[in-house]
Amino acid sequence: MPDWKMFKATWSLRLFAWTRIPLIAILRPTLLAADAKRCTVKIPLGWLTRNHLGSLYFGALCIGADLAGGLIVMNLIRARRSPVAFLFKDFHAEFHKRAEGATVFTCRDGEMLGQLLMKAEESGEREEDTVEVVATVPDKLQDEPVAVFRLTISMKKKV
Repeated sequence: MPDWKMFKATWSLRLFAWTRIPLIAILRPTLLAADAKRCTVKIPLGWLTRNHLGSLYFGALCIGADLAGGLIVMNLIRARRSPVAFLFKDFHAEFHKRAEGATVFTCRDGEMLGQLLMKAEESGEREEDTVEVVATVPDKLQDEPVAVFRLTISMKKKV
């Protein structure tokens, strides 16, 4: 039986992407889990996402990491109706194996992001911290990471 909450969340993500960031929508991401503590997103391997070696293209991998880390913050901001805006300040990637299948991106730093959001709301100053996103290809390599991403998220109250 399908998880209707995740089905609805996936379609909300895709609608947001088509209206605001079409490049994300083209990749057809699927939201597998999303709450205040973690976010898991899957990007399929297909004609549009494949590189010349038959694995997930570098840009698609980066978008998956962006989504897994960014959606937690977006959901926290929306739930709290917070006047804080965020962006990614830097991006570091370690590639361990080729992603030769649908790739799952998981960020488990929701608690830290919630604290960072509170700090940004209270201080009114720019606040930053780094999240980790792990990419796996469960159909081929189970839980073995194919890549690990570290993204610094910067938050500041809108003026």
